[in-house]
Amino acid sequence: MPRLSDVISVLEELYPPQWAEPWDAVGLVCGDPHAEVSRVLLAVDPVQAVVDEAVAWGAGLVVTHHPLYLRGTSSVAATTPKGRVVHTLIRNGVALHVAHTNADHADPGVSDALAEAVGLRVTGPLVADPTDPAGRRGTGRVGELPEPEPLSAFAVRVAAALPATAAGIRIAGDPDRRIARVAVCGGSGDSLFEAVRAAGADAYVTADLRHHPASEASETAPVALVDAAHWATEWPWLRLAERDLAAEAERRAWALEIKVSTLVTDPWTAHAPMPNPTD
Repeated sequence: MPRLSDVISVLEELYPPQWAEPWDAVGLVCGDPHAEVSRVLLAVDPVQAVVDEAVAWGAGLVVTHHPLYLRGTSSVAATTPKGRVVHTLIRNGVALHVAHTNADHADPGVSDALAEAVGLRVTGPLVADPTDPAGRRGTGRVGELPEPEPLSAFAVRVAAALPATAAGIRIAGDPDRRIARVAVCGGSGDSLFEAVRAAGADAYVTADLRHHPASEASETAPVALVDAAHWATEWPWLRLAERDLAAEAERRAWALEIKVSTLVTDPWTAHAPMPNPTD
């Protein structure tokens, strides 16, 4: 059975912390490096429901994509939701490790998993990492569909590929537009429209698109927009991380169980369709 420090070493080989953005908070949040770990739970969000799932399953480590304390804190008192998460983890001997923008930039990483989920053949990063001589790491990915298809069919493809959320999928563009070349970015991606246009993408799959950037992007170039829930676009990475961590565990002959949480931690819980005007 590996120690926590052994598992963290593997995770940092897969997702080196130096690949994270300067503002990010990645790495080990809590946990005893000398403790033995037999079960690892993978999740997008370090929220109470996920931690409770880890405790009930007997996990010794939770790996999340999103940081618990992105902007730092001066208190971990159990009077706040985040403080209660910390107390629950420590009280039950569960460690927490975060792989955020270092997992976004990895090869393969978050956007590779999203591209794979929607059936793309990845041709390269949307924004390349200049420190990667191979030109494979970076933010987002660009890929090709096996065959061009209408935007309406492509939107159905994306909706079927991602875990269901209350908000579903939003689309901007002509439903009959032929889609062949696609840019994707797991998580919030409305800062990358210039790169999407430069990549010659017919469609862009991402999350958290705001009104003004989306409107301006649609006016600037005929790129179809496919907007999904933030959580849903990043969830496929958990399966990729599970696969790669399991392969490393097998190579080292570790007795390590790995599980992907299927709890829907998207904050939006319901969707009320608006009726069409009658006059």
